[in-house]
Amino acid sequence: MNFRQALLWPLTLPYGTVTRLRARAYEIGALRAKRLDANVISVGNLTTGGTGKTPMVLWIAERLLAEGKKTGILTRGYHGTKGPGGRTSDEVELMKSELGSEIPIGVGADRYARGRELLAKGVEWFVLDDGFQRLQLARDADIVLIDATNPFGGGRLLPAGFMREPKTALRRANLVVITRSNRAPAVEAAVRRETTAPIFYARAKLEYLQYVSGGSSGLVPDARPRRWFAFCGIGNPSAFVIDLRDWGLDIGGHCFFRDHHRYAQDEIDDMAREADSLSCDGLLCTEKDHFNLAAVKSYPTDLAYCHMSLEIDRGEEFWNEIQTAVAISRSKKK
Repeated sequence: MNFRQALLWPLTLPYGTVTRLRARAYEIGALRAKRLDANVISVGNLTTGGTGKTPMVLWIAERLLAEGKKTGILTRGYHGTKGPGGRTSDEVELMKSELGSEIPIGVGADRYARGRELLAKGVEWFVLDDGFQRLQLARDADIVLIDATNPFGGGRLLPAGFMREPKTALRRANLVVITRSNRAPAVEAAVRRETTAPIFYARAKLEYLQYVSGGSSGLVPDARPRRWFAFCGIGNPSAFVIDLRDWGLDIGGHCFFRDHHRYAQDEIDDMAREADSLSCDGLLCTEKDHFNLAAVKSYPTDLAYCHMSLEIDRGEEFWNEIQTAVAISRSKKK
């Protein structure tokens, strides 16, 4: 525990108390969640760090779409802005780029209100992004993601740590997915102390690198002989560099920013100079970061982003467990 965490630690006590009481109030019916007349699958986590929620939301939405189900996504749109098409954010733009117009996205703090709007458009299945703590909206399946590289955010609640809820909250989960690993016995054992929910594993898979701008354009033909300077503004930035090296890419240096960071021209210029000093051939970021480069008008070096997908072990079994959870939940509501 560092000095800052020590100062903030006393505040975790009232935070934890309120969090537990709130969850208990919903559990016993003292507070009632609003229910949409549709099937709702929630994707969330216990910590504030990135665990791969957006790739999981996309995986589920694409699976529903492939089965011909009328699907919508509900998301908060953190650190978003208002544009001509309504509220948006880097994660919303990423979802739109992957899904096109086939799956509508309701963006805003009031997920129930956004859901009602999409119900009027015929949506019958919802994927609730970052929904585990959004107890105001009833859901039929709760999927909780845990990052194997930083599973419980140091074990301390906000504001001293990174945990939104204590590990006991896992008792609400229908399924647990350990990300960025294919085997994590210690994490699995910690999860098993709290819940009997099925546990699955998932990892990010690199599909290709796409140039944004600079001296090149289009897909990067062969990224591995090149040396890259990595940068990102995501919830767990160090995991991005781990992934890049696991994919066999040569990373000569890196720079991290706060989650949802919008890049300025001078920041790109500074990183390009540092990359050059480290004999790197270009800059490399996540696909989400790509949508935060609007203020950058020129690129002094090649810049590319990673297009990734989610690889889930026992994917069919995982999908069947989701459907079973939804079916059980819906049968109880009849």
